[in-house]
Amino acid sequence: MEINTILLLIDSLYHQLGFLQNFSLQFDFFGGQRGALGSDDPIVKGLILSMFAVAGFGILLNIFNSAVRKKMVDQTKLKRIMKETRAWQKERIAAMRSKDQAKINELSKKSAYMNKMSMEMMQMNMRPMMITFVPLILIFYLVLPQLFTYTVAISPIPLNVIPGDFFQLTCTAEQAADPEHVCQEAGALFLWAWYFLSSIAFSGIIMKLTKTSMDLS
Repeated sequence: MEINTILLLIDSLYHQLGFLQNFSLQFDFFGGQRGALGSDDPIVKGLILSMFAVAGFGILLNIFNSAVRKKMVDQTKLKRIMKETRAWQKERIAAMRSKDQAKINELSKKSAYMNKMSMEMMQMNMRPMMITFVPLILIFYLVLPQLFTYTVAISPIPLNVIPGDFFQLTCTAEQAADPEHVCQEAGALFLWAWYFLSSIAFSGIIMKLTKTSMDLS
């Protein structure tokens, strides 16, 4: 996988707090209850209001991320580096497939330079994270669980497409039948899951509007 593709994936996951949400779920690794992120007596009540409010938080935090990124990252330089490294990687892969040793040797001479460019690109993408990390963590763990209940939307179909129960987005029938579980209805979307999905849905649009997208097309 190309380094800029990896960076795009990391950047997207970070902005949506995907890796934090996946790990969070009330620290299931340490014996907590999976999916228990929310309040029994939330400030924001009602399914429809909660659904739009959580999505609104996702949009606002995406705008905040994009604003910080636009301020701290030279987008022109970043895209130039991405374009240059991508072109070099494609040439190198093509030369290796065709077993063109002369071309491979020629491109290998630029490996040190390309590694330097890749490291610089990574540093440019990491700088905004240093600013946004703490406020996003505080909002996600201290604000959202107080405002909303455990489940804030209903999906007409199950969204647990990944085998096992490690990454459950919706409540199962078994969970809904368990009186001690936070789920009250099969198909209900967890708070973190709806925030994650709604953020992902608007992330690309916001990044394009703010001209902070890592897409070179």
